[in-house]
Amino acid sequence: MIGRLSGTLIAKQVPMLMIDVAGVGYEVEAPMSTIYNLPEVGEQLVLVTHLVVRDDAHILYGFSSLDERAMFRNLIKVNGVGPKMALGVLSAMDAASFARYVIEKDAVALTRIPGVGKKTAERLIVEMRDKLGKVAEEAGKDQPKVAGSGGMMERTAVATEALLALGYKPQDASRMIAKVEDDSLSSEEMIRQALKMRL
Repeated sequence: MIGRLSGTLIAKQVPMLMIDVAGVGYEVEAPMSTIYNLPEVGEQLVLVTHLVVRDDAHILYGFSSLDERAMFRNLIKVNGVGPKMALGVLSAMDAASFARYVIEKDAVALTRIPGVGKKTAERLIVEMRDKLGKVAEEAGKDQPKVAGSGGMMERTAVATEALLALGYKPQDASRMIAKVEDDSLSSEEMIRQALKMRL
């Protein structure tokens, strides 16, 4: 099991990252909550990871904190929730919000997460209530922003592709990005604003 990576961020195409560790490039999928905290390409970073082994692939998921990884691991134990949906949960809301919705049995709020229907939301509430325990103390606080690059059209395209990768339908992704009024935002900030408006 690969539990941690420390190296240089060499590529970032949301939600996929490429990290150079002693000359070996690791492809890592990460939720938006982690991507918001990334340094610039070419800088050093450390991620805690979870390796999923399937018949057709070995997929590495990366997280900025142990609490975030623990939430991911708890989510994928829920019947009907796979790694992609777990990433969608961590991308759509912070751990504190998720915990609140589960504790308050707010299935409607959970169905706003891409790919989560009514039955899955109810299952999340039932199965996650006992697993949540103490939510990370820092969850929900403002995270450092990652500087953007490229023109507005390029940033819009990157942000739209990221929403598609998170499970949103093309028309929904385009509409969400169109609602972001500040054209000076980086692609990561555009995604964050779009997800906040969605919730």
